[in-house]
Amino acid sequence: MRVIAGKARSLPLKTVPGLATRPTTDRIKETLFNILQPELLDCRFLDLFAGSGAIGIEALSRGAFRGVFVEKDPRAVNCILQNLQFTHLKEQAEVIKADVLQGLSCLPQEEPFDVIFMDPPYGKELEKQVLTYLKDSSLVTPDTLLVVETDLKTDLSYAENLGFQITKTKKYKTNAHYFLCRK
Repeated sequence: MRVIAGKARSLPLKTVPGLATRPTTDRIKETLFNILQPELLDCRFLDLFAGSGAIGIEALSRGAFRGVFVEKDPRAVNCILQNLQFTHLKEQAEVIKADVLQGLSCLPQEEPFDVIFMDPPYGKELEKQVLTYLKDSSLVTPDTLLVVETDLKTDLSYAENLGFQITKTKKYKTNAHYFLCRK
């Protein structure tokens, strides 16, 4: 796994040993960032369920001003910190070691994010819990783009009832990205 583009281009990233995380493949990451690129310049990027931090690091490498990573697994947090140090992006980043909902509650509400990415463990409806929390949060504005990575079986049709609109869906062989914004 590596940084695909930007100032940290081609630098290899560490991953968390074992099966606790599912690193996004370079091919899927490249497709995702081709879609996100217009949103990244000088944006505030939030990476939830951050794993190795590869998605948030890619955003920083491609021009995001600030990256916040929320991850509860201590091994993954250590991996994120090592990757940020190695890519020289540590000064632009904040790493919060906490459960995602606890981490969200720690963030200053007066500082909304431009892009929020989440890749929760599949099949546990954690994305629903996060979207429910974010529906009334000032971390999200009508201009915030939310990206949810899920398995192909996950149904996000409830998002509309929470005040979000799915603007785009990109399906791959084993998973999908849903792009949402506040209605």
